[in-house]
Amino acid sequence: MVIAFHKPYGVLCQFTPDQPGQRTLADFGFPAGVYPVGRLDMDSEGLLLLSDEPGFNNRLLDPKTAHPRTYLAQVEGIPTREAVAKLQQGGIEIQGYRTRPCAARLLGAEPEFPPRDPPVRFRQAIPTSWLELRLIEGKNRQVRRMTAAVGFPTLRLVRVSIGKLDGGSLAQGAWQELAPSAVRQIWLK
Repeated sequence: MVIAFHKPYGVLCQFTPDQPGQRTLADFGFPAGVYPVGRLDMDSEGLLLLSDEPGFNNRLLDPKTAHPRTYLAQVEGIPTREAVAKLQQGGIEIQGYRTRPCAARLLGAEPEFPPRDPPVRFRQAIPTSWLELRLIEGKNRQVRRMTAAVGFPTLRLVRVSIGKLDGGSLAQGAWQELAPSAVRQIWLK
């Protein structure tokens, strides 16, 4: 079984809390035996897969598969062409690791997401904009560290797809078991 879940902001990507009162995956009524495939930080949102299939995690996350994941990042300021080019080229050093090249572009319009609770901080003197990034790797807090490294810190981060599987139709906190045809979309690049 493979499940697509729209993880809300503030949910820990595990079934047991690290601290009392923390929201976890246990709050969403998943079937017994499933586990998260990959992770999203507590302060990130969007598409998360869960599965009970042995080996699914390794098949999806093995760097040899070069499996794409697409994120939309609301950043502080309006990135320059040079900043976007640095993201695309890769080679940004993050904790002793150099990022691979990725697809990155500045979006012309703000995506239609429901407001985040709590809201993203707003500073009247500093505009925000949205970047789309498509990566084939997933180091801890990588997108946030990449945008900060080029001078545009991430304020809100939403994973919108894994492979060709688009999570846009799921409401925040909603999940659904995927049909075999939808699971095949995950493996498409």
